[in-house]
Amino acid sequence: MLEIGSDADPQHWHEQTDAANGNRLNALRAAVLGANDGIVSTAGIVMGVAGATSERTTILIAGVAGLVAGAMSMGTGEYVSVSTQRDSEKSILRLEAEELEAMPETEQRELARMYEEKGLDPALASAVAAQLTAHDALAAHADIEFGIDPDDLTNPWHAAWASMISFTLGALLPLLCVVLAPADARIAVTVIAVVAALAITGLVSARLSISPRLRAVLRNVGGGLLAMGVTYLIGSLVGIGID
Repeated sequence: MLEIGSDADPQHWHEQTDAANGNRLNALRAAVLGANDGIVSTAGIVMGVAGATSERTTILIAGVAGLVAGAMSMGTGEYVSVSTQRDSEKSILRLEAEELEAMPETEQRELARMYEEKGLDPALASAVAAQLTAHDALAAHADIEFGIDPDDLTNPWHAAWASMISFTLGALLPLLCVVLAPADARIAVTVIAVVAALAITGLVSARLSISPRLRAVLRNVGGGLLAMGVTYLIGSLVGIGID
């Protein structure tokens, strides 16, 4: 007979699979958002500089500087944020372990009560709590109380590298377009490429969040066009003032 909470339990396996899929979806969603930030911020920078000057070298320097600064900022921000979350998870697990050691019976009754609140009848809830406590009490409490898997804590380095790489890949698109395209077509080429890329990231983010696709695409593209338009206008005005 399968034991509740054992690795052979289909329900337990299903929950582990759902958690793993959720982690992968969150990572993918973060990567899409990072790429989107790279596209919009770098497009804004190069379009602003292109509005002020037609010098390819100047535009390239500004774009590369924006790419590096943005990627480092994204990576550092994610590392700090996720490190704080990981520290919080460790503190929660430490406190829970102390409570389990100090009053195991009380904690088991608390676990049973939580399963009752989820809809199990008292007898079944007590049986589930007893078997989960015998199997891994800390994991059982961490999961139902805080949604934490002690064996799969958030990794700040993974988040930092994912953000840096996705931002860099997104930023390369407008940078390469504005630098490699002919001078008389660089604005049009960059705008078209950025709009297409933002439409794709909007579709992907909508699919991941199971939300209306058209609205996500329009919101994404509209924000990018606004950013490019404003920075290009400011760059043009600054360029006129310098001339």
